[in-house]
Amino acid sequence: MRLWSRGSEGGWPWLAAGSVALSLLALLALLVLLGSRGLVHFWPAPVEVVTLDSGERFAGQRMRQERVAGDPQTDVLYRTGNRDLDGNYWRWVDADVIDTRQRPDNMLVLEREHWGEFLGRLVAIRQSDAATPLPLSGDEAWQVLSARLERVEALRDQHRQLSDEVIEPVARRLVALRSAGKADPAQQAALIERWETAHQRLAELDAALSRDTLILESVEGRRLEQPLAGVLAAWQPNAMTWMDKLFHWARGVGAFLSEGPRAGNLEGGVWPAIFGTVMMVLLMSLIVTPFGVLAAIYLNEVAHQGPLIRLVRIAVRNLAGVPSIVYGVFGLGVFVYGIGGQLDSWFFSDSLPSPTFGTGGLLWASLTLALLTLPVVIVATEEGLARIPVQQREGALALGATRYEMLRRVVLPMAVPAMLTGVILAVARAAGEVAPLMLVGVARLAPQLPLDGEFPFLHLDNKFMHLGYHVYNIGFQGGDVERALPLVYATALLLVVVIVVLNLTAISLRHHLRARHRALDR
Repeated sequence: MRLWSRGSEGGWPWLAAGSVALSLLALLALLVLLGSRGLVHFWPAPVEVVTLDSGERFAGQRMRQERVAGDPQTDVLYRTGNRDLDGNYWRWVDADVIDTRQRPDNMLVLEREHWGEFLGRLVAIRQSDAATPLPLSGDEAWQVLSARLERVEALRDQHRQLSDEVIEPVARRLVALRSAGKADPAQQAALIERWETAHQRLAELDAALSRDTLILESVEGRRLEQPLAGVLAAWQPNAMTWMDKLFHWARGVGAFLSEGPRAGNLEGGVWPAIFGTVMMVLLMSLIVTPFGVLAAIYLNEVAHQGPLIRLVRIAVRNLAGVPSIVYGVFGLGVFVYGIGGQLDSWFFSDSLPSPTFGTGGLLWASLTLALLTLPVVIVATEEGLARIPVQQREGALALGATRYEMLRRVVLPMAVPAMLTGVILAVARAAGEVAPLMLVGVARLAPQLPLDGEFPFLHLDNKFMHLGYHVYNIGFQGGDVERALPLVYATALLLVVVIVVLNLTAISLRHHLRARHRALDR
């Protein structure tokens, strides 16, 4: 009991240290949970050929097993794929009815654009210019498939490059010329000729891509014809070494970070969501920082300290607790329908009734979140200004500096760390908000980035994807919960990493400015 005696520190330091330790352990447990459940999704799980007591056979990747409380039966969940054959993607099996489990080396896993993954064997390849299919088996099948997949990938890259760098820019240029009404006939003819030549080359690439067709067979003996152009990747997990599996995992993580989503956001990557989240946070920071800092300077340094200013401070602190969805409704009514609708009537009347700025977009989302985080920046900056000793102000004034010079050269440099603290808190809150974004610009699927090579380069009227909304969408709006769950964990971990990176950037900048200010003081 002496540890908690009155008049001494007692056990309070130990209690505080224990609280910090528990907080850190909870954070570590969260990161471990997200990492273990999300990153394992990209690891190539082995394919088992399961034979039941009844003689039925199927192939699947063992995911987990569960036992219901009070029931001795253990159920095993397998990812069987092959949705285009039997309409199922998952299968629960009673562990007691499993007779044998084998892992043949020749079992293939194909990642396809449609119908998800295929688990089975490659038995033949048919070319469009050949009369009969080419039968394959064993290692020969894998070698032939690998070589032709490399060919298809090269053709797919040419197709994508031609579409992105030639066809789409030419089409946008033609539309812009015709909309302006000042099209030069010679220039327009040259663009049309270039567009037709590119489309002819695109047709040749399409024909080359559709040359090969795979003839696949499941372990049940059912056959399926799969165009090779629709196969994105292929691997034999049972024959892979640990190093091969590690390279496969790294490629999967890289594709998740660099590609766009597909198949209802249940496959592919999240690059548009990463870009949209970072761009929105940066725009929000550029908007909220000057307004928040100027408001704090006025409240603490300029305004007469009376009942009205105290009332304003109370109102600002109360605004920090308003639910975010209220800001979303405000942004929808004022920014989107009010300001955006007025801009459309002034400058984009030719495109009405299709709105340009009178609908949700990156600009309105950034402004809404700037309004949401403005009280945080004001409060943090004002507290930093209040901590600056009065002697600093009086000394500058006594040396002949004007009030403006005192603020600009003495007070503001000393308050910069507090300003950046407010920005850090604003970034942390804005990056994770979802509710207001659903009203002012976020989209379920927007693979086209709001940044391109066409003027004005950054298109603030475009809708965008957001990591937080992506987690909500695939976790609660998708139809396949089992398939979406690993992506929910992986995307949530990525959102945490993005917020940490943005905060660390601001923290390092704050540390640099604080060290510079101390050096100047010396």
